[in-house]
Amino acid sequence: MQTLIILLGWTVLAWLLVRATQPPADATAPQSAPFLGGGTTGTHAWQRYHFRPYTMTLVFIAFEMEMMFMYPWAVVFVSEGIKALAEMGMFLAILSVGILYGWREGVFRWE
Repeated sequence: MQTLIILLGWTVLAWLLVRATQPPADATAPQSAPFLGGGTTGTHAWQRYHFRPYTMTLVFIAFEMEMMFMYPWAVVFVSEGIKALAEMGMFLAILSVGILYGWREGVFRWE
């Protein structure tokens, strides 16, 4: 019960702070514009800075998981034979899709 009261209190406090910092509904365009930034921007921040760590992470995981799976696979391959070879082929095919996607996104370009 105490947690619920604290959560409700923080929610009300956040709502009040947001209401206090918003410009009034009848404010004109210059009044509601930011005043410390030096002017309005022509583009959104996501258009100016293209932040793409997911492609590099995808390639890292693809290579890392490949190595983590290949060491124990080499031991199992001796006892299982062609079945283990087929499983490794499927695994590498799935990882190749991720590597090809990263290549298409330009992760391997050194710029």
